[in-house]
Amino acid sequence: MTIIDATYSPEDNKLRLYASSRLDAETYARVKELGFKWAPKQELFVAPKWTPKREDLCIELAGEIEPEGTTLAERAEAKAARLDDLAQKRAQQSNAFLRAADDLSQAFHMGQPILVGHHSERKARKTQEQMHGNMDKAVKASKAVQHWQWKATGVERHANRKNSDRTRANRIKTLLVELRDLQRDINHAALCLKVWEKATTDALIAKIAGGFVNKQAICHWDHHRAFCEGTITAQELRDMSMRNSQAVIDSPMRRRWIDHTLNRLAYERDLLESVERFEGELTAVILQGFAREHGSMKPTAKASDLGFELTSAVPLPLHIANSKTLDQSADDWRDLMQAVGYTVPNKKPAKPSILNFRAGELFALDRCHEGEAEKFQQVEMTKAEYSKVNPECRGTRNSLCGTFRFKICLDPNAGGPSYSRPWVAVFLTDSKEHPVPEGLKPAGDEATSQAA
Repeated sequence: MTIIDATYSPEDNKLRLYASSRLDAETYARVKELGFKWAPKQELFVAPKWTPKREDLCIELAGEIEPEGTTLAERAEAKAARLDDLAQKRAQQSNAFLRAADDLSQAFHMGQPILVGHHSERKARKTQEQMHGNMDKAVKASKAVQHWQWKATGVERHANRKNSDRTRANRIKTLLVELRDLQRDINHAALCLKVWEKATTDALIAKIAGGFVNKQAICHWDHHRAFCEGTITAQELRDMSMRNSQAVIDSPMRRRWIDHTLNRLAYERDLLESVERFEGELTAVILQGFAREHGSMKPTAKASDLGFELTSAVPLPLHIANSKTLDQSADDWRDLMQAVGYTVPNKKPAKPSILNFRAGELFALDRCHEGEAEKFQQVEMTKAEYSKVNPECRGTRNSLCGTFRFKICLDPNAGGPSYSRPWVAVFLTDSKEHPVPEGLKPAGDEATSQAA
């Protein structure tokens, strides 16, 4: 009797099957059909990623799924050891071939030539061929050593990269995209159901049948074609479309995908860093950002008697609420955001203001030479003249002191091609003129300069 154990590793999102003996033909076919691959060195079947059907098969064969006993780093270390052993074997083969070639070369010691026509010619040429053959095999084995050593190094580097904070942060972003994609199908189905509930007459059904909601078809194209061909009636099209939309909303398979994605998000966030409870001032904008990141469709938040009320045109994601509206206190919102692993993004620092004043010349940090200042001679032009400059040939730079920005562009008065023209600071003559910042001397002074 074959005993099968099933494991899951959240590190690489893979399911593994360990069998005590060879699988029967039927079970093997089912395992292969669902994408499991045989790993001969590890003596197990591994699936490239988790899916509900693969999970169901593992539970059916093994009874339960246990956590994987080896970590990604341990598996990488074992694989690197196997590759190192292979490289060592190839090195031994290379040395053996070199020794054989060296032994054969003794027949040509001190430059002994092949005597053409002599009875020893045939043997000498065969010895020469064997010597060259062993040399070629030694070279190939030596190259194989470098290849397997490179593979071993790559395996360990890949494992380290998979566990790095940067890769984990990117993986969290990818999981959030997958979560929004899963929720988007549910949101679209809810909108379609809402539209079909209002379409009660045949004329209205015919009008909306080929339409779109949020750039997605409102009904399946097969059903729409059957309606256009007269195979089904308008009411039948409505009933079928409503059943399809409700099936998407109630799909247990999609619910399992969402739950699995949320569990993976929690796992990755716990390893990256513990999600701290947000203790800052809670605003409607923060709640809307939280709801959007977790798949809500066009959420709106506003202050309420309890705290804040979050509303969406379709039901909110189930891990947030099982309705279109959720009204709760600020502390409850903070607890919910922490429970699903949401971190309020830090507000980006505001850029310095763009000032417009006459200065003769302005300075900024040189982007090519660290620690040095770059000088910009100032020219005057109108807003219309500045707007005509190619967007790639104009912009802003931070001042050397970092307290303000100023407009720049390629000198319009310089001749020659654009790549040879210098960058200059711009004073707009028909815009509001700001006072000269402290530390700068007014234009016209002999020692016009900018404080560092």
